[in-house]
Amino acid sequence: MSPFVGEIIGTFLLVLLGDGVVGGVLLSKSKAENSGWIVITLAWGLAVFVGAYSVAAISGAHLNPAVTVGLAVAGGFDWGQVPIYIVAQMIGAFLGAVVVWLHYFPHWSETKDPGLKLAVFSTGPAIRNPVWNLVSETIGTFVLVFGILAIKGFTLSDPTGAAFDVSLGALGIIPVALLVVVIGMSLGGTTGYAINPARDLGPRIAHAILPIPGKGDSDWGYSWIPVVGPIIGAVIAGALYVALGSF
Repeated sequence: MSPFVGEIIGTFLLVLLGDGVVGGVLLSKSKAENSGWIVITLAWGLAVFVGAYSVAAISGAHLNPAVTVGLAVAGGFDWGQVPIYIVAQMIGAFLGAVVVWLHYFPHWSETKDPGLKLAVFSTGPAIRNPVWNLVSETIGTFVLVFGILAIKGFTLSDPTGAAFDVSLGALGIIPVALLVVVIGMSLGGTTGYAINPARDLGPRIAHAILPIPGKGDSDWGYSWIPVVGPIIGAVIAGALYVALGSF
């Protein structure tokens, strides 16, 4: 399996499970309706774990254009592969959102608020202020990408003083999932913590295209913030990591 296909599958699983929990909490007559923010943030973290663990050996499990860009800025990923990964992530996110739509098919017509329907697919601000919404997405993604770079491994010294690298391998996915949980709980209340351009834009396109009854508009006026903010945060994280001499 190619890394391109791996990124599609991983991001598909991420969005299927991530948007799926939002649908369960927000859509009318779901058994999980009104179960709350903690359920959403915890399940999104688990969605990251499932998506990443499934394809880590195939593509490195970026599942996020911001992570791909951040790794490239830090020197840990080939810039020539960045567009390919981002296309795959967008495809996977779109397909994941389509399956969420199918999964909750009877619930769309039962849910009267178009804002709740859009929220299943993409993020939106608690208080609409483009500047500060952008700042929130930048900060959240900075924490994510810098944390991922730091989690990649560490160096220890043996009794002779010789240094050797310790790689966390697949275990590194667990702290990344926990990192996503704490970002959601601590920093996600302002914008819904997209922290991933594909996770927001791919499902937003699906929302615009799919025949969802009473769905309203897709809030394209806000859509640039969960794309631009995460990229800014990723670039800052990658540049700081290099400046600190970590690569």
